Amino acid sequence: MDKKDLAKYIDHTNVRPYASEKDILKLCDEAIKYGFASACVASCWVPLAREKLSGSGVRVCSVVGFPFGAEIYHTKAFEAKTAVASGADEIDAVINIGYLKSGRLDYMASELSGIVEASGNATVKIIIETCYLTPDEIIQASKLVRNSGAAFVKTSTGYGPSGARLEDVELIKTEVPGIRIKASGGIRTLEDANKFINAGASRIGTSAGPTIVEDL
Repeated sequence: MDKKDLAKYIDHTNVRPYASEKDILKLCDEAIKYGFASACVASCWVPLAREKLSGSGVRVCSVVGFPFGAEIYHTKAFEAKTAVASGADEIDAVINIGYLKSGRLDYMASELSGIVEASGNATVKIIIETCYLTPDEIIQASKLVRNSGAAFVKTSTGYGPSGARLEDVELIKTEVPGIRIKASGGIRTLEDANKFINAGASRIGTSAGPTIVEDL
């Protein structure tokens, strides 16, 4: 795999609460320079990212319900719809983790289908925050994501006690065929990225994209 191929796996990310306009523009410049799959930002920065990335081939990714996912799902659907209307090509939305762990699966199905519908033609990735889930809950959540019509299940926000884990990616790959996987959280080196890609991840979410690609 060359640098160009590796870059297409990476969602170059800055969703820090203190990220400034200057930080977002830098993120977009780096995404253009390396040809990353997307630049991932908070929904308030989508219009700026859209303007900066227009014509570059780099997609605009917006997080939704980030980082806790505890909002009423209509709120998440509205945020997703607004982000897409503002120029987002991809939506990374956080599930209601507490409701999943409470067995409120009908609610979860409605939440996910509502977000997917509100996102229109955008690519939807659902963050299940695996660090809080048992293996059975990871499988259950991933099946709900697949059944909702979302394109990806994403492991982590990066704000939990741990980020992406190889065993979780391997579990999802084995037990939930037909869903693509985005590994995110704590992936900062080329070695890390290669391990997750080899385990079955189709995307890597990281703030260290340039470092990873330059190390190849």
